Amino acid sequence: MNRFLMGEYDVIVVGAGHAGCEAALAPARMGMKTLILSMTLESIAMMPCNPSIGGTGKGHLVREIDALGGEMGINIDKAFIQSTMLNTSKGPAVHSLRAQADKRAYHLAMKQTMEAQENLDLKQGEVVDLVIEEGKVKGVVVKTGATYLAKAVILATGTYLGGKIFIGESATVGGPNGLAAATYLSSAMEEKGIELRRFKTGTPARVDGKTIDYSKTTPKDGDERIVPFSFMNDHLEKEQVKCYLTYTNEKTHEIIKENIHRSALYGGQIVGVGPRYCPSIEDKVVRFADKERHQTFLEPEGLETDEVYVQGMSTSLPEDVQIAFYKTITGLEEVKIVRPAYAIEYDCIDATALKLSLEHRTVENLFCAGQLNGSSGYEEAAAQGLMAGINAVLKIKGREPLILDRSEAYIGVLIDDLVTKGTNEPYRIMTSRAEYRLLLRQDNADLRLTQKGYDVGLVSEERYKRFLKKKEMVEKEIERLENTTVGPKDADEFLIKYDCTPLKQRVSLLDLLKRPQINYELLLEIDPERPLDPGSGKALTVGHIAEQVEVQVKYAGYIEKQLAQVERFKKLETKKLSPDLNYFAMDGLRIEAQQKLDKIKPLSIGQASRISGVSPADINVLLIHLEKARRLEDGKEA
Repeated sequence: MNRFLMGEYDVIVVGAGHAGCEAALAPARMGMKTLILSMTLESIAMMPCNPSIGGTGKGHLVREIDALGGEMGINIDKAFIQSTMLNTSKGPAVHSLRAQADKRAYHLAMKQTMEAQENLDLKQGEVVDLVIEEGKVKGVVVKTGATYLAKAVILATGTYLGGKIFIGESATVGGPNGLAAATYLSSAMEEKGIELRRFKTGTPARVDGKTIDYSKTTPKDGDERIVPFSFMNDHLEKEQVKCYLTYTNEKTHEIIKENIHRSALYGGQIVGVGPRYCPSIEDKVVRFADKERHQTFLEPEGLETDEVYVQGMSTSLPEDVQIAFYKTITGLEEVKIVRPAYAIEYDCIDATALKLSLEHRTVENLFCAGQLNGSSGYEEAAAQGLMAGINAVLKIKGREPLILDRSEAYIGVLIDDLVTKGTNEPYRIMTSRAEYRLLLRQDNADLRLTQKGYDVGLVSEERYKRFLKKKEMVEKEIERLENTTVGPKDADEFLIKYDCTPLKQRVSLLDLLKRPQINYELLLEIDPERPLDPGSGKALTVGHIAEQVEVQVKYAGYIEKQLAQVERFKKLETKKLSPDLNYFAMDGLRIEAQQKLDKIKPLSIGQASRISGVSPADINVLLIHLEKARRLEDGKEA
């Protein structure tokens, strides 16, 4: 194949899924000449699985992406058709926003955003090779021979890399949603020393909504008050569609069990490892044999199609078995499948081969993001894409990378888990993975991260001014509540009304707000001079600020305790380790620890302590080494 130069860029992004979009928009917005290459431009921000954004843990990621200046939150606010806040019966740490999307509208909105973005070129073409010289990536080659050079390359290949589709006994080379697979890049990467492995995921069938009897199912409405994903949107108004709930039953499970040998998963055709937290229906029936039924959500794919996504019914069983067991489900007795369910196997890397900046350890200026790194989910992909894009620019500029630690963001938890701990299956973010989740709430993502996004040059002046205004107003309102007092005469009737103990002396409104029966909105009854009315639904200065005030006041004691935990965590993170340390020459370290530490090359004692196979005794050896090095340095200086 003849190769010819077609252009030079600062950053090249390979792949235009959710990781690729963020990975390309960030450098372009930071002033870098950027190219994004996709096998087809129809795959830009495509939703090959569930047409939704957010959910438990995932909603936190979207808010953090938005706070840093990313696009996913803004885009879903344009394209959602139903919005729900999950876990509202629990504390604010686990509240998670989820929105059903019109999948075509989501794709088009993101494509239009990217087409309009200054410094960003979109091109259709399959990347088949990387240009690597002296350990540094220099560019990419597409199938036609066209070569593009760059200072940094970001791989965001999703499930296309060596993609293989399984439906029962049928196994064909292919990518998601009927698109082509990337069939050459895998071998080119392996030839250049980049090791790959196989993971697997899948998706349910899409069915014709006209053939569903919704009267037999349970309707699920969106929230009456729509909460935007983006901090740039104050409130949203839209007529929402319904989703519906039904269940599998014993007959469903019986058909699946009778045909389990025809499943590609159980028949042995699939060698890739699948996601534990998003199992296929045959996996659920086998693993949870005691369950008489499993939830099945019927979710519209968009406003201009009759296709419905059957959530919870991912499978690699053959089409005849699929239609047989689908028809046993209440409401689906006459259902017609328009797109069969399938499993997809694909190539990915072991993310422990990356630095925390998402740069490859052995190929300089090569960054990796999304499902290529072993994660699953649109939100996890977008978060990594954003960080890879930011850090590619910072590397080009000779600046230190932006590393978010576990106490600062769910993004930090996600990347640290992948890079430091590694994963043996497609990784999914969950609130339980975050040690400091009371601090990492979705409602305060902007207060945690917008300054960082501004400092690296990604957050716009408009967003930054808005952030500063909100921060100031929250602080002023908490101060006002603390300085405004009421006595028994002012408040006792109000307190008795809400089953609270009457006052014996004057107290501040802030102290009253700490009572579990009282919320910020109720407090308005004895606080008529309040500058904020949380029920008015207007402007940034209302809902967002009222929410922050209430959470910060009510959970102040818990937040203080968690901050003390973070301080202890930070002490270990500040004990830095040189990436050039020779662990094999370090007496006292076990062989496994030497091997793991040499592979990961942790940047701190804290990161080293999270590596699987490194024990507390090994950490003590590292601490002793650091102390000896410090004393030696002090002696030299003396």
